[in-house]
Parts: sequence; C-alpha cells; structure tokens
Amino acid sequence: SSWLIMDYLRRQGVPEHSRVLEVGCGWGLASIYCAKKFAAKTTGVDMDSAVFPYLELHAELNGVKVDTKRLKFQDLRKKMLSKFDLVIGADICFWDELVDPVYKLIRRAVRAEVQQIIVADPGRPPFLKVCDRCCDKLGGVTKDWELSGSVRASGTLLIVGSLPQAR
Repeated sequence: SSWLIMDYLRRQGVPEHSRVLEVGCGWGLASIYCAKKFAAKTTGVDMDSAVFPYLELHAELNGVKVDTKRLKFQDLRKKMLSKFDLVIGADICFWDELVDPVYKLIRRAVRAEVQQIIVADPGRPPFLKVCDRCCDKLGGVTKDWELSGSVRASGTLLIVGSLPQAR
C-alpha cells in the first residue's frame, strides 16, 4: 500500500518542503520517498518503536532524515496534527477494532486543517468501513489504484482534502 501512496503522490505532486506525517509508518517507505522526492520534512509515527532502527537505516541509505515518534493513533491530537500539510498511512486499518481509531484520527486531522489525508489499503473490510464514513461525513473520495510496472500492487486510496499544486 505504501507503493500506491507513492505512485499517487508522484502523479499528484507535493509542494516542496511540505510537512508530512506518516501514521503507522513501519519502516517508513512513504516518508522516505516524500523526503527524497519532494524535500518534505517528514515524521513517522508508530506504536512499535522497534521499527524505527529500520526506518532510520533506510532513511540514511537514501540520504534523508525522518523524525520518529512512538505514538498510538489516539495520541495524535489536533494540536500536533495541525503542524502537518499531509498525513499518509498505508495498511493501517486491518482489524475491526481499528475502524473507530482510524476514522477519529482522520476526523481530527480534518479539524486540525491538515490539507490532505491519504490512506491506502488492499481493500480489507475494516478499511472500507472507514472509507464509507469518511466519504459520508468528511468529504472523502476513494480511488482504486493499480501499479503494473516492476512493482505490482493494487488497492484503494482514501483521499480527504487536497494539497495546493506543486510548482
């Protein structure tokens, strides 16, 4: 799903030096991409701090810096979210018990005036529930997305809001 986000951002563009938050970042592939491709200031958040050494190693190999924070979705408050232009998340809603926390995170990001939120998933039922709620209540849209080059991937993107056009 990180590949889907990266491909979407490659096509959409991201204004240089945007502030990007990757939630449930794992090894931070999408954060690293945004830092390298768009000179974005990126932060990766995950509740499992054991992933950060891998993220930091891959960031170093790519010549970029990604800040990290150990937090749960519920810990990401409006004040913190307001510091970001773009919030991204890949494969973050795979259990039914994640539907409410992910939806509430997206709602807080909207209320914090984050310009755009993008969440990608292969299309699991809990994610699709989040999509339905976000489309009904937050003006979100979904897009089926597929990559067929050297990396093959397909899934759904949930997009809430939009970034200004990259120059």
